[in-house]
Amino acid sequence: MRNYDSLIDIQGDLASGTISCEGLVKSYLERIEEKKHLNAFIEVYEQEALLQAKAIDRKLQDGTAGRLAGMVLGLKDVLCHKDHGLQASSKILDGFKSQFTSSAVQKLIDEDVIIIGRQSCDEFAMGSSNETSIYGKVLNPHDEERVPGGSSGASASAVAANLCLASLGSDTGGSVRQPAAFCGVIGLKPTYSRISRYGLTAYASSFDTIGVISRSVEDAALLLELMAGKDDFDSTVSQKEVPAYSQSLKIEQKPTVAYLKSALGEGVEPKVKEQFLATLTRLKEEGYQVEEVEFSLLDHLLPTYYILTTAEASSNLSRFDGVKYGYRSESTEALESMYKKSRFEGFGEEVRKRIMLGTFVLSAGYFDAYYAKAQKVRRLIRDETLALLAKYEMLLLPTSASTAFKIGEHQDSLSMYMTDLFTVQASLAGIPAISIPNGVDDAKLPIGLQIMAAPFEETKLLAFSKYLASLNKMDVAIPL
Repeated sequence: MRNYDSLIDIQGDLASGTISCEGLVKSYLERIEEKKHLNAFIEVYEQEALLQAKAIDRKLQDGTAGRLAGMVLGLKDVLCHKDHGLQASSKILDGFKSQFTSSAVQKLIDEDVIIIGRQSCDEFAMGSSNETSIYGKVLNPHDEERVPGGSSGASASAVAANLCLASLGSDTGGSVRQPAAFCGVIGLKPTYSRISRYGLTAYASSFDTIGVISRSVEDAALLLELMAGKDDFDSTVSQKEVPAYSQSLKIEQKPTVAYLKSALGEGVEPKVKEQFLATLTRLKEEGYQVEEVEFSLLDHLLPTYYILTTAEASSNLSRFDGVKYGYRSESTEALESMYKKSRFEGFGEEVRKRIMLGTFVLSAGYFDAYYAKAQKVRRLIRDETLALLAKYEMLLLPTSASTAFKIGEHQDSLSMYMTDLFTVQASLAGIPAISIPNGVDDAKLPIGLQIMAAPFEETKLLAFSKYLASLNKMDVAIPL
């Protein structure tokens, strides 16, 4: 069976009788088995997916199928799916099964999506390489000696390797966009609050966003359209009306474009810079207004992000204590030792590190010096970002300063954290951002281009992204 890059193509073949949903699912299952060494899937819902496919085939015959009939989807291991395992790729949630389905996932199920399995991630979505999962490292299908990015690396790897058409991930500081860039696919982080977080395992609640990894902008737009909107289970979700994103992918008027000077600064790989400049040149040739701008708070992005997210993680992860569910240490003699040993043994090194850092910045002696100050800086970052977006409709940056690095290359935390430099701005400001393919380097590794827009301007962002993706067209499929 052919490799599909969009739901439109699949539904066309379903309508013509070329394929069936059952045959499509079987093809993906065969591909998953063939590529199981990539370690993208923790659990494959083989029988369940086949039963759902048969049911949708009947609905297609009756004319009652939902808008996602034919879409085969993977879920990152942080999204609740009733009666299915949920571990956030951590030992601390060993054996846990979700008691309910997240609002975003349920909306897609209602439109006849087929969920094919649960995908690995960095433990509790804390990482940039998918090396901290309790299930082991995930491989990049473009070069199996390299990481797929993180924390949604397995989700991006699966989409790039044609193991599913799309995946749902989570983006706290770039965890959808950076792996999408490393794997040569589309990664969309919508405006904070655009999609309900009900049923999303919390890392940093004021940053966490459910995002989409897909092979086309059209599929990202459709999935966003169906997931977005109000939800009685999430008091923080936006009440704004949801536009028909999937029907608004044509540019009505050329947006004004700016790029950050830091995109051409020290530390950006030459080929990444070259491809970025080539895209700017194409835009100018097409008649776009493109200008260079400064962002004065660049040096404060990562410190602010890591102070605030670790503080929130310290609070959110306190609920995992080995008492009611999940892992409990067997080498305990009293209540206090049970708490301490269960958490120490259940959490991995990176998660423990972030919990300790977050506890420190929230402590009485350091709260004002670190956490309170970081909140003030976050407001300044948002204000300066929105000021730029009031003048220019789109801000461009490379998604990452480099292409996918080798497994084990970043052994110290600081060098790993630096890989998030270009993605955390959108997360701190709460604005929508997307990564699209922007060519390859000399080793044929994908390069990502990041586009940011003003809050709730996903319509413009997606339309411009589709246009740019067509300019920078590359084959994201992995050869069979």
